[in-house]
Order: sequence, then structure tokens, then C-alpha cells
Amino acid sequence: MARREVFVNIYEQITGWRFAAIIILLLIGTGILYYFNQLGETLDEREKKYARLYAESIKFTIEQQLNSTCDYTYVSEILLANETVPMLLVMNGVPTNTSQNIPELEDKTRKWTDQELLDFKYNKVAEMDQEHEPIEFVLFKDKYRVYYSNSDVVKQLRYFPYILLGTFLIFGSLAYIAYSSSRKAEQNRVWVGLAKETAHQLGTPISALMAWVEVLRANPDFDASIGDEMEKDVKRLETITTRFSNIGSIPQMSQEKVSDMVEQTLKYLERRISTKVKVHFASHIPADTTVEVNRHLFEWVIENLCKNAVDAMVGKGELFVSLSPLNKNRIAIDVTDTGKGISQSNLRKIFKPGFSTKKRGWGLGLTLAKRIIENYHDGRLYVKETQIDKGTTFRIILDVV
Repeated sequence: MARREVFVNIYEQITGWRFAAIIILLLIGTGILYYFNQLGETLDEREKKYARLYAESIKFTIEQQLNSTCDYTYVSEILLANETVPMLLVMNGVPTNTSQNIPELEDKTRKWTDQELLDFKYNKVAEMDQEHEPIEFVLFKDKYRVYYSNSDVVKQLRYFPYILLGTFLIFGSLAYIAYSSSRKAEQNRVWVGLAKETAHQLGTPISALMAWVEVLRANPDFDASIGDEMEKDVKRLETITTRFSNIGSIPQMSQEKVSDMVEQTLKYLERRISTKVKVHFASHIPADTTVEVNRHLFEWVIENLCKNAVDAMVGKGELFVSLSPLNKNRIAIDVTDTGKGISQSNLRKIFKPGFSTKKRGWGLGLTLAKRIIENYHDGRLYVKETQIDKGTTFRIILDVV
């Protein structure tokens, strides 16, 4: 029991750290976006002040044009101080030749026709109008508007946090994939080592048991039927040893008729489970439908699902096993019980190593079953549906040969 709790605690800790890492990353991402958004708004407000100052300078210049003695030097300095914010002056709805920081208009080598230049300015005004409300002022009955847009710095600043977060996300994903692959490889080595050691430990006493059965049979007073039953059980142990051995090495695959294989497994189980459990088998696929499997391991999966179903029904109920086609190349094997069902909280961790609702369970059966189907047989094993106090259906999907 203590060892099973260790399994559960390890995986709960991994899940907890993963959840904490996601929360931390979300907080960091939110903080980065908030900081750059605030910085962008500050710069945006500063550029708005530039636009207002530019408008005031233009207004002052026009007002003082009649005064030839007025010194415009400081006004020119104000206008020239703006080196980043694009601006364009419009008078009575028509763009003027007064503009700043618009590269196309500052390019002296570019040749424009009058119409091309006017069209470009109108388009530029429309673009600027989408970004900011123009600065307006009226002078000598003329209506002026200063249109402006964000500088390249502000524009780049708006995209920078997303580029930064995208870069973090890419590198984080690569790091997680590398870590996940490494952890999975380590888990595989643990499973392989565990399986090989189990097969090795079982091998010697099973051979001894077979020898003792033969010794007992040599005794004329020994009941031969007892010897036969003992031999069946010892061979059963040999099959279990073979299964562990197959997990610990590359399993030998063969083409098997799936209906016959499942039916034989159910017949074996039916003699060893509670008589209060009624087993139903239905095949809706052609009798000669074959799949490529390792028979020892595949039968183990069927047995495991069926035994779990019997446990869920507390030794009383109905067990349904059905085979049905999904398409030309795939079949589904459904194992359905009338037991207590699986809660939503347990549904998410039912295939995790160490998870079990049984007091003496190790929580490895479904984990091994899923690995056998998905890693060795390129299939799928999942909970198709479950309802509390009504039952659960596990589904296996396999490719047809």
C-alpha cells in the first residue's frame, strides 16, 4: 500500500509542478504585456503632445506671417525637434505641402505628377485618420487639421512583446518536448527493467513447480486430476512470465483472428470470475478479420479490462464485450460493465501509474494495458463513456490487416 502511495505522490507532484509552471508563465506573460502596453501608452501620449505642439507652431507661424520683424528661429527649432512622428497639414480638406517625417514626401529623387502626389497625400491622411484623431484649429476663417501617426518606435513596441512571448513559447515548447521525451525514455527503461526482472524472478520457481508436478504424478497414490489442474495453473504462470518478458523486449507480432482470440479469452475468464456476472459476447465483424498483435500481451489487456469491470460491479452484474467495424481499416473492441462508473475527477487520471480505487491495487494494470495497445500495437485505448452507478465502456481501436 505504501509503495502505491509513492507512485501516486510522484505523479501528483509532477502534475502540481506542471500546473504551477503554467501559472507562473501566464503571470510573466501578463506582466510583460501590461508593462509594454503601459510603455506604449506613455509614448503614444508623448507623440500626441508633439502633434499638438506642431499644430500650435504652425498656427503661430501663420499668424505672424504679416509681421516681418518677428523672429521665427525658436518655432523652426520646435518643428525640427520632431524627428520621428509623421505629420501632415490639411487646410480646408485639402492636403498642403507642409509635412514631416514621411519618407516618400522627403525623397527628393522621387518624381511625382501633381495628381499622383495629391492621391498619395489623401491616402496618407486616410491612414493617419484611422490611427489618431487630428489636431484642429481655425485661423482667418480657414480650417486646419494636423494628421499624425505613430512613429516606427511605437509601432515596433506594440509588436515586440508578442514577438518576445512567441520566442519564449517556442523555446519553452522545445525544452518541454526535450524534457518530456527524456522522461518518457526514462519511464520506458523503468518499465522494461521491471518487466525483465519480474520475468526472471518468476522463471526459476515456475520451473521448480513443473518438476514437482511431475514428481507427484509419479506417485501412484496421487490423484491425476489434481495434477492436471496444477499443471494448468503452472502453465498459466508461465504465460504471465512470457507476458512480462514480452514487455521487456520487442514483442513478436503475429496475425490473429480477433473474434476467436477475444472469445477464447472470455471463455477462460468466465470459469474464473463470479457466477453472478453474466458475460455477453457479440461480434459484428467478419469471422476471418485479422489483426497484427502479440497474442500474449493482447489477451492480457482483455483480461485486465474484464477483471476491472468485474471489480467495478462488485462481483455481480453484466459484462458486454463487442467487436464492431469503424471503417475498412479499423475495428473497435468495447468492454462494457454495469458497475459503479468513474467520476470525472478520476477519469482524468485513470491511466496514470499508481492510481487505483482498490485498497490493495497497485494502479499499474490500466497503465500497462494502454502502453501495450498504443506503444506496441499502434492502437488506442480510452474510456468511451461512463455514468455513475450505470457503468463504463472502455474502447480499444486496432488496425485491420
